Amino acid sequence: MSKILYTTKATNVGGRDGRVETDDKRLAFDLTPSASKTGTNPEQLFAAEYSSCFGSAIDAVAKHKNVTLAKSTVEVDVTLHQDDEGGYFISAELNVTLEGVDDAVAKDLVEAAHHVCPYSKATRGNMEVTLTANGAAI
Repeated sequence: MSKILYTTKATNVGGRDGRVETDDKRLAFDLTPSASKTGTNPEQLFAAEYSSCFGSAIDAVAKHKNVTLAKSTVEVDVTLHQDDEGGYFISAELNVTLEGVDDAVAKDLVEAAHHVCPYSKATRGNMEVTLTANGAAI
C-alpha cells in the first residue's frame, strides 16, 4: 500500500497549439508547437519537471548517504523524434553537475538518484534516457 503525498490536475485545450492550466491556476499559459512562436511546448515542460524531480532525488540520496553537496545542477535535454511510420517519441539526456564531491561520488549519487526519481521510474523501459555526472557518461 502506498502513501499518497500529492495529487494535482492540469487541463489542456487545443493540444500542442492550445492552452494548459492547473486546477489551482498557479500555472496557466499558451502552448506552441515550435520555438519560433511565443509560448512553451510539452517537451520544455517535461524537461523542467524531470530536472526538478531529479535534483530532489539527488538531494535525498546525498542526505541518505551523508554526502554534503556544495551545489547541484541538473540540465535535461528532451528531444522529440518522429519514427518512420509517422509516430512520435521522446528521449532525454540528463547532464548533472555536482560541486563539492569527486567524480566517483558524483557518479554514485546520479546512479542512485536515477533509481529513486519518480520520473526516472516512469520513463524506465519506455524511452531512452542517458546520464552524465560531472561530464562523464554513465
